[in-house]
Amino acid sequence: MNLFIAPETLPFGVALGVLVGLTVIEGTGAFLTGSPSSWLEDLLPHTDADADGNIDGPLGWLHVGKVPLLVLVILFLLGFALCGYIVQMFARGLWGGFAPAWLASIPAFLMGLTTVRGLGALIAHIVPKDETSAVSEQTLIGRAGVVTTGTARVGMAAQVRVRDALGRAHYVMVQPDIDGEEFGEGTAVLLVRKDGAVFRGIRNPHPGLL
Repeated sequence: MNLFIAPETLPFGVALGVLVGLTVIEGTGAFLTGSPSSWLEDLLPHTDADADGNIDGPLGWLHVGKVPLLVLVILFLLGFALCGYIVQMFARGLWGGFAPAWLASIPAFLMGLTTVRGLGALIAHIVPKDETSAVSEQTLIGRAGVVTTGTARVGMAAQVRVRDALGRAHYVMVQPDIDGEEFGEGTAVLLVRKDGAVFRGIRNPHPGLL
């Protein structure tokens, strides 16, 4: 039976499908009101991070807080799927048939974690430190930023660059807090609250203080 349509390789095909789907939705969400990366970051438990954005415990071991969570999910899915297919190829070569899906998923799961740990460390060194999202997004409320991409209106967010208390840049999606208002590129805005995966903002009344 074909490797990619065999029931024993279904978990790995699903993982690849989710990977592709996340990539498409993330690209689309960047121009709408939210994205998987924002939703995933909101689902993270509140944990303490040090000044460099490092988190202790298992999450820190997997580089959560140092690498965007969506990137870590993609790395896991990629490692899981590729390892699963390789295991099944070896199983068919050795025994003439595929191993049960649950059995092949065990080394695949471990390889997924290993991929996150290994490649995540490399990406953590590449990602600029001033673009980390390690601090809680709630701390950005009350800070000013500038629209960098798109035009923000109610129902459609635009990307805004805002700096946290340590001076590190963050790129967040923002919609106007007042109906009928629009923010074009270069507009100075003030973040006033967080609404789900996006922030709400108003025109910065004191743009000179940005």
